[in-house]
Amino acid sequence: MKEILGSSVLLVGYGLEGKSNHRYLIKNYPDKKIGIADQQKIEPIVNSPSTELHIGKDYLQNILHYDVIIKSAGVPSKLTELKKYIESGKRITSATNIFFSECPGMIIGVTGTKGKSTTSSLVSNILKEKYSDVRLVGNIGQPVLDYLPGSDNNTIFVIELSSYQLEDIRYSPHIAVLLEIFPEHLNYHGNFSKYIEAKSCIIRYQTSQDIVIFNPSHKIVSSIASKTSAKKYRFSLHPREEAGCYLKEKSIFVQRGKGKTEFVLHRNEIPLLSRGNLENTLAAISVGTLLDVPLEKIRLAVSEFKPLKHRLEFVGEYHDIRFFNDSLATIPEATINALKALGKEVETLIVGGYDRGIDFSKLGLFLEKSQLKSLILFPTTGKRIWEEVVKANLGKKLNLKKYDAFSMKEAVQIAFQNTSAGKICLLSPASSSFGLFRDYQERGDLFKKSVKEWGKE
Repeated sequence: MKEILGSSVLLVGYGLEGKSNHRYLIKNYPDKKIGIADQQKIEPIVNSPSTELHIGKDYLQNILHYDVIIKSAGVPSKLTELKKYIESGKRITSATNIFFSECPGMIIGVTGTKGKSTTSSLVSNILKEKYSDVRLVGNIGQPVLDYLPGSDNNTIFVIELSSYQLEDIRYSPHIAVLLEIFPEHLNYHGNFSKYIEAKSCIIRYQTSQDIVIFNPSHKIVSSIASKTSAKKYRFSLHPREEAGCYLKEKSIFVQRGKGKTEFVLHRNEIPLLSRGNLENTLAAISVGTLLDVPLEKIRLAVSEFKPLKHRLEFVGEYHDIRFFNDSLATIPEATINALKALGKEVETLIVGGYDRGIDFSKLGLFLEKSQLKSLILFPTTGKRIWEEVVKANLGKKLNLKKYDAFSMKEAVQIAFQNTSAGKICLLSPASSSFGLFRDYQERGDLFKKSVKEWGKE
């Protein structure tokens, strides 16, 4: 299917992906008139007479003058102007749709609420043990269209797919990896049902020649997988007859053919903490097994994998206190997983951030029963999380102390003052970063910087 038709194209959104789309158009469609629409003041990568800028609050006012729109992921599809554009019979596409329509090689897509980047990176590392041209792209920060040049039918693309990228997709990957799904981005999608619907688009166009990989223990994911005619490949944290990859007695095994079970590696060889990361590893091993990567190569790739930044990242030990950066934990379930992974030695938790309407009752119950001593709270969800802790306490004596912080430097100072030697301070916010911080990377980087600065005191 041809995604770019007509003589003029409008880029809506001009961030990392928008600039990549612009580069792609200049190289592949040099004769088309190009427009750029963005609320912010921007500097085009190339200024030419054929490029027109639409900036400011009325940036979508003239979109009907263009034959096709390439919308950046994250620009809401529900905008009135975009709806009218579609009603006029014109086409809105995306970098993801263009990529799928023009990709000559195999595509492996990974989605879920958490663990996408780790799983995608692990899959890429495993496949590189056998295949010479493996490219990791997508929501991991590597715009898909930048990586198409030079690819052929031997190229394997591993693409991390967000709900933003999936909500309007018109294609499916040959192998779809579905990780667990929790409520997130509700302010964008409107409600959890619509978020699930966006995630489920990854398998919408699969055929019986394709494959979906998932853990059947997760009801939402299992329900999504049941709607595709693709071959089902299951992984599990427990031995299951139908599981192709599973954990048994702290070792990972795969089943190749009926009754043929083979050992892959011991759990303690995996350099990743948390139950979630164990599932991510099982999913990645499943892909490697299906694409015939030798098991000893899979074992090597997994055991040598370096954890990604801001995902239970060990910052260091200062004044006999160990600090962990889990800034990407933007939902309660991720924070609970982090606390379970690090265990009883976590004494201080830094939590809270931007309010997207997520339910914190489960987290409050978990924190009330935990052995934490100090809870450092960022606005605005910090207050809501504390209310859930108090509610779960039912009027009993509460051993957990709360401290309010309004900057990362302040939070880390409180942590140093209230964490015992030999214990752990964990940043795992259970909330989005917006408000005090630009994004989760800035939040995590400021945490690491502040820890090192206070550690010198």
